[in-house]
Amino acid sequence: MKEKLTIKDKTFVPYIRNAELEKAIDAVAKRIEDDYRDRKDIPIMLCVLNGSVMFCAELMKRIEIPLEFSSIRLSSYEGTISTGVTRKVLGLTTAIKNRDVIVVEDIVDTGKTIVDLHNLLIEAGAREVKICTMLLKPDVYKRDLKLDYVGMEIENKFIVGFGLDYDQLGRNYKDIYILDE
Repeated sequence: MKEKLTIKDKTFVPYIRNAELEKAIDAVAKRIEDDYRDRKDIPIMLCVLNGSVMFCAELMKRIEIPLEFSSIRLSSYEGTISTGVTRKVLGLTTAIKNRDVIVVEDIVDTGKTIVDLHNLLIEAGAREVKICTMLLKPDVYKRDLKLDYVGMEIENKFIVGFGLDYDQLGRNYKDIYILDE
């Protein structure tokens, strides 16, 4: 783990080591597998691009039941600030009518994006929508929507690494770094 990262005009310091992330992913994968093992219908794992790509890939490698994979791309951030508006950048790539969908998200903070996505999937006819997130900021998540699988809870700080970015940079680091204030 690097001692510091500089991305554009911001400096980040170590926050969560990859080994901790791996343990959390193992636990989430086991819960998903336990929940879906005896079902006859194959669920769709819906990767929310771009941030959850690393989490989703690691999660899928650990789940040994049949899964279908699909993706969607949404955006609500500019720099380090949420715009408060969820934009659909790339729509659903799979038909989900009467299907069980497991949404895989990198991080949930205020929950605006995940609630908007949940509603979009229900309107598209999904039979069941479960929410899986690697990281949750419980101090700012005040929504009624249940999060079914949470890897880790973290403080309400800006982070990069393991798929999370600052202006599209920093996603490639295997560890997570926090903004050095």
